[in-house]
Amino acid sequence: MSILITGANRGIGHALSRAWQSSGTEVIQTARNSPGMEPLDVADPSSIKELAERLEGQPISTLVCNAGVSLDKFDELETGYAPELWAESFAVNVTGVFLVIQALLPNLRASRDAGIAPKIAIIASQMGSQNSPAGNRFIYRASKAAAINLGRNLAVDLESDGIAVGIYHPGWVATDMGGDSADLTLDEAVPGLRKQIDELTLSETGCFKSWDGSDCEF
Repeated sequence: MSILITGANRGIGHALSRAWQSSGTEVIQTARNSPGMEPLDVADPSSIKELAERLEGQPISTLVCNAGVSLDKFDELETGYAPELWAESFAVNVTGVFLVIQALLPNLRASRDAGIAPKIAIIASQMGSQNSPAGNRFIYRASKAAAINLGRNLAVDLESDGIAVGIYHPGWVATDMGGDSADLTLDEAVPGLRKQIDELTLSETGCFKSWDGSDCEF
């Protein structure tokens, strides 16, 4: 069994990597520029293609699409939310998720053919829910809403392929992205998040769950 995690150099991705590694699971850690990790810039299609070429023929049982950016934390409606922030955010949080999944489908299918049920975990956010608007952070919210929608639709297409897709809200976690005021520590959130991903099956494909197993609003 082999797990690939994007954005594994810090925060939730790094903590998930350590958790799985501690149980003896092989983890392929990817990041833009971190020693000892597979180089991957999810916003660069050529980087994604190169990763797929390096991993050709290697089964991947779980693909965790964790890499993400939050670029509009302090923007004001009247003066902020520049076009380039929209472009970069969607390139990482949405397009990058799709292109990584697309490129590594052969690896997921190789896991299925080896008798291990493959799965995809998309780390999204309840901030992308259509049913709980709270204003501000428009770029981040819109990109996570798109990621949730992407996961739901991929689940439909990939079900016949035997590949389960889960979408997860990791909670508001104290990381570089989450900030010091967050509700949860990594030690609190990651074990639950890992459990949800480990327990994902085709019977729940398309689910949107929180780190604690509760259902999230779409």
